[in-house]
Amino acid sequence: MTIAKRKEIKDMNRPRHIRQSKGDIIFNIINYTIFLLITLACLFPFYYLFINTISSNELVRLGRIQLYPMEIHLENYVQVMKIPGIMDALFVSVARTVLGTLWTVAGCAFLGYLVTKQEMWLRKVWYRLIIITMYFSAGLIPWYMNLRNLGFLDNFWVYVIPGLVSPYNVILVKTFIEGLPPSLEESATLDGAGYTRVFISVILPLITPILATLCIFSAVGQWNSFTDTMMLMPSGKNYTLQFLLYKYQREAQSLAALVRNTQDTNALANIATKQTSLSVQMTVAMVVTLPILCVYPFFQRFFVKGIMIGAVKG
Repeated sequence: MTIAKRKEIKDMNRPRHIRQSKGDIIFNIINYTIFLLITLACLFPFYYLFINTISSNELVRLGRIQLYPMEIHLENYVQVMKIPGIMDALFVSVARTVLGTLWTVAGCAFLGYLVTKQEMWLRKVWYRLIIITMYFSAGLIPWYMNLRNLGFLDNFWVYVIPGLVSPYNVILVKTFIEGLPPSLEESATLDGAGYTRVFISVILPLITPILATLCIFSAVGQWNSFTDTMMLMPSGKNYTLQFLLYKYQREAQSLAALVRNTQDTNALANIATKQTSLSVQMTVAMVVTLPILCVYPFFQRFFVKGIMIGAVKG
């Protein structure tokens, strides 16, 4: 091959810069500006909450903290962590989120795979029964009585087992699997693999995007839930962080007094770190919100692909 020919091929493979018209440039500027403003609008509440938790509590009470922190301190977080029961609630919230997410994703993934099998006994009947539960519910009282009769009151597993199957998640997994090449599964079947082996060895590695999407849905739902704690934990056992946040928002005044009683004399002498109901509310809210915000970025890159592919077919 001549040098001229090589140069010609190299020039062909080199990416070419497409000149944009003035209208395209203006459109891009407006587009980026709008998305930047939307991003700032989404991030600002978390930023505002955070700077109010690390600023002087007296300035926060007076409404002086708006765009940047003043008289920075971390005493709020130190004192909130000393609130009775908050570490136990943190453990329960983490445990229910991890176990509930794993069980839900595993159950919905395997059930979604099963309803794609034509040879499954009464496949259409079972699938329709699952879908019906999305639109019809027995109501709150029958739900409570059913869980009580099953022995789930004051039982940690009430956070995990009732949510084992989500109809919407099953639909997403089913649609995603139906988009995979059938030849992959047929090859494994010809080699003697059963349904479980095919699911674990062939299907599971291919549906990672939709599984990551289910993880986000399930984890956020488990972490943010508090009504089940309020109704199913009458004795006070297995409280979650979200329920404590709900409880403390209602009792912030008395809770602030409780926190002040745990502070030493030197801390109380400093009005900047003296706990108020507002400082306790904001700090507990930040402690509750921060963990799920840290988890989301790890799954975000799978989210768009998983939800789009899983929603293409009906």
